[in-house]
Amino acid sequence: MSSLPPRTGRRCASALNSTHSIVYFSPDLPEAFAGIGIEDRSAAALSGRAAALGAVGPGTVAAAFSNYNHELLARHFPSVWETASPATVLAARLRTADSTLRRLLGDEGVESKEMAEAAGLALRAAEACTRHARPLYSAHADLPVPDEPHLAYWHAATLLREHRGDGHLAVLLSAGLDPLEAMASHTATGKGMSPRWALATRGWRRDDWDAAQERLRERGLLGADGELTAEGKALREELENGTDRLDAAPYEHLGQASVERLTELAYGFLGTAVAAGAFPADLLGKD
Repeated sequence: MSSLPPRTGRRCASALNSTHSIVYFSPDLPEAFAGIGIEDRSAAALSGRAAALGAVGPGTVAAAFSNYNHELLARHFPSVWETASPATVLAARLRTADSTLRRLLGDEGVESKEMAEAAGLALRAAEACTRHARPLYSAHADLPVPDEPHLAYWHAATLLREHRGDGHLAVLLSAGLDPLEAMASHTATGKGMSPRWALATRGWRRDDWDAAQERLRERGLLGADGELTAEGKALREELENGTDRLDAAPYEHLGQASVERLTELAYGFLGTAVAAGAFPADLLGKD
């Protein structure tokens, strides 16, 4: 049982997850990847996250990412590695993180003492992450920590995001939710990616989404109105609680006071980034 108050780690992880994700919505991403020969926006985003795994094929990416259509992945993997090696892709991603954070936070933000403090705290939390059965975290843990504090902070946010994400997939699997059922039920909470964005970025079709919703209705998790039932809400909370349990170690290692400080810093940076247009206005929602 965690010694931290409920949801303490979850709240911190939420801000760090969004910090990691900023890069994939950045207009700097297609520019940086076009410079290495990858001109397709989808290929850029997918290879940017997968590159830590090496020159893998679509099956490995589908297993690690979970909620992407294998057909979409097969269009880009392994052929993308013929255009740019994983090392080249990782370098382009880091350049994107640099330019994006500087644009959103300003030089004063990325060079602040608060940024250096946040990087130190996040890296210390990541010391307690575990590799077993966590492929995306473990692959990223093999990468060197960047020297500049804002990039070290983004790297640590990535480690913590992938550590939690790997654990979340295990919980989803245990609950018997397939990739689209997991996405559709999350969207129904109002906190997940909108169907339009989910379908556009994950490679699924609208009839796939509709079929997943029907399966959720058959399980009594989704009502005819598209809203979660009481059982559906209970399951979503159970999923988050289970993920919290699998992701407790980094925040236990950091301790309550330091977690609260990292959370404060992370939401401060994230708020500035969001106000500067880090994410599309219609990214989240039920419609």
